[in-house]
Amino acid sequence: MPKRLVEKLRSFMPGNGKKKARHYQRQEIPRDQHNVSRSMISEPAKKVLHRLNKSGYEAYLVGGGVRDIVLGGKPKDFDIATNATPEEVHDLFRNSRLIGRRFRIVHVVFGREVIEVTTFRGNALTSDDVPADDEHKTSEHGLLLRDNVYGNLEEDALRRDFTINALYYCIRDFTIIDFANGMQDLKNRQIRLIGDPETRYREDPVRMLRAVRFAAKLGFEIERETEAPIRDLAPLLGHIPSARLFDEVLKLFSAGYGEATYQLLQDYGLLTLLFPETVKAIDAGESDELIRQALRNTDARIAQGKSVTPYFLFAAMLWPALQAEWRHRQDNGDPVQPALHGAIGKVIGRQVQATSIPKRFSGPMKEIWELQIRLPRRQGKRAFATLTHPRFRAAYDFLLVREAAGEIEPGLGAWWTEFQKVDERGQEKMLSQLGSATAPGKRRRKRSPVKRPPQQ
Repeated sequence: MPKRLVEKLRSFMPGNGKKKARHYQRQEIPRDQHNVSRSMISEPAKKVLHRLNKSGYEAYLVGGGVRDIVLGGKPKDFDIATNATPEEVHDLFRNSRLIGRRFRIVHVVFGREVIEVTTFRGNALTSDDVPADDEHKTSEHGLLLRDNVYGNLEEDALRRDFTINALYYCIRDFTIIDFANGMQDLKNRQIRLIGDPETRYREDPVRMLRAVRFAAKLGFEIERETEAPIRDLAPLLGHIPSARLFDEVLKLFSAGYGEATYQLLQDYGLLTLLFPETVKAIDAGESDELIRQALRNTDARIAQGKSVTPYFLFAAMLWPALQAEWRHRQDNGDPVQPALHGAIGKVIGRQVQATSIPKRFSGPMKEIWELQIRLPRRQGKRAFATLTHPRFRAAYDFLLVREAAGEIEPGLGAWWTEFQKVDERGQEKMLSQLGSATAPGKRRRKRSPVKRPPQQ
């Protein structure tokens, strides 16, 4: 690559070249000055690194894997960046598959562990050095539509989003290569964008969500210049496909730091782009305590290594909006159950304009909501029918969250907890103790008196 272009990239990377950013200089941090060692890297990741190196290619552990080890944590996964093309990587590993169309990456599969390998990315600038072509396009708002250019190590580092994710570990000499002062930002516990923040957010507004996610996960502060444009540029998320925002919501609330993430999204005005009807309902007076309680429970489950279902998260996040619409329909004279069904349709219909909700999730979410009406109705065979419902357990958990949030009086959750524990005789006894006052049965029709013919 021409030296003149490299210097331009250093002075203006990343972005459109109109705003000058801070100067970046390559640093190589030797083994005795950092805490990353081979023992902290998974065996599959080391195999991929060694084979690429032995085959004559550059290959580095990059991003979150390096960041988390430096911070003393255990990486969730390991990503590798290389100068080998995807096809070259694929040829080296039989246990690999090519992912993507325009910019391909390679997944090397070792049982349940997948190592993601990407080719160094470049920054296609419209200049005399790099002609404009179909590989680099932006929208009228600055959104990067296509950026599918291979580059070298330095370009790859400087086109990444945050300094703390632009760290490369070399397994050959055990050094960490740092182009953007990421090690210093880790020490200072701050999230900083590489390049001009406004330009980077316009290129990809999802970076605002990523800034919040990393701040919540790591307990870092978002650096002043990095956070400054967020509130003004938040509406740009409206240009992101709803399917992508659905995936981002799952990342935001399924990382074990959901409650902190929720608060930051509110603080920066980003929540209204993800859940507009929920924010509208909260602003009108609906409580968000159920959301906070659900996120606390979710964070606790993740800390215990338990799974989290997307439909439960969305059921909680949309509950204030559903409550408001449900109440509005009842106030207009709709019976309770038809009002609920109408409210469900309207709330989901509006939400999918912001974030898509696949049918495999929207169906169970509706059932959780509908069962909230059935759970208090326990007389006769109703309790047994509810208990055998495929979505009972999720609806029961949702009921417990409602109680913990103070939305309903405690007691019903404890009753269902006990009902699941006892045997059939115990269940019959619990039902008999309910009495007719808690939930009246069918009203008996009053018979008209039989008229007898007059006696002769």
